[in-house]
Amino acid sequence: MALARREPLSFGGTPIALGETADLRLKVAESYTAEPVTVPITVVRGAPGPTLFVTATVHGDELNGVGILRGLLNETDFSGLRGTLIAVPVANVPGFLVQDRHLPDRRDLNRSFPGSRKGSLTARLAEMLFREVIRKSDFGIDLHTAGGERSNYPQLRADVANPGVVELAHAFGCPLIVAGAGPDGSLRKTAVAAGVPTVVYEAGSPRRLEKPFIEEGIAGILNVLRHLHMLPGEPAEPPLRLTIDRTHWIRAHAGGILDLLVELGQPLSRGQSISVNTNPFGRERSHLKAPHGGVVLGLTQHPLVHPGDAVCHVARLGGRELDAWAEHWQRGREARQR
Repeated sequence: MALARREPLSFGGTPIALGETADLRLKVAESYTAEPVTVPITVVRGAPGPTLFVTATVHGDELNGVGILRGLLNETDFSGLRGTLIAVPVANVPGFLVQDRHLPDRRDLNRSFPGSRKGSLTARLAEMLFREVIRKSDFGIDLHTAGGERSNYPQLRADVANPGVVELAHAFGCPLIVAGAGPDGSLRKTAVAAGVPTVVYEAGSPRRLEKPFIEEGIAGILNVLRHLHMLPGEPAEPPLRLTIDRTHWIRAHAGGILDLLVELGQPLSRGQSISVNTNPFGRERSHLKAPHGGVVLGLTQHPLVHPGDAVCHVARLGGRELDAWAEHWQRGREARQR
């Protein structure tokens, strides 16, 4: 249950009272030159109400979340805010500085929660975020993109066995919800286990700021804030909402130079061509086809493949759901072309 917090909230020893906004830097460790390693956060407090955290760049090269929080904080009127927004635009500062998914100890922050004060740099960062951000919140949104040379169609990832998470996922308004509790040690799975319903918004590619995906992310967070009555207004309902419980990657059968024949979000029918890869002379080596109907959730962005490389991430859909998605996708495509 959300708490209408009235008392000052303290972050890194700094109290923030109702009605205050503060930009803070929370210390995690020291660098090789003994300089503090800190994480920037913005805390916006209004009247008494629930607390929502939004984290970005848990993987240091995933930049769309930074764009989402920049836009949200700079373009939103928070004068009528009820509750508290904790925004963490760069959770993984060491990875962000060198545009690396991991931290210098080569660990994945999103497999390291709840962390440890006496552990590695990654474990200490996870512990600080868990203590200072997650445990002080009632709800959470974690912003991600695809990893490596891949791109994701906008989707929400949520533990649909948890009623609080389902409510949050529906409020966000993303048409595609991918069911699952998340990997062990991930921020969202750890947060949910601690009683803080949390979802992941996945959209786009690493090392890029992609405006359409950023705008959709901002709209989703505003929907959640309105659903929680933290901001005035009603959340916008998506034209379609589908929950997906089966996905898999279609992988290259042979090495070569890849030509993709599908787009992100495109509906697929069984047997539809997905890609062709050739040798350097342009002669066909391998042709991938959809094994069943579905939706393209993700695609490789790398034009070169080895046998077994992931090419296309497909959500399995059929029947009326696939027909509904095909109609929705076609309307969106026509709107983008106008």
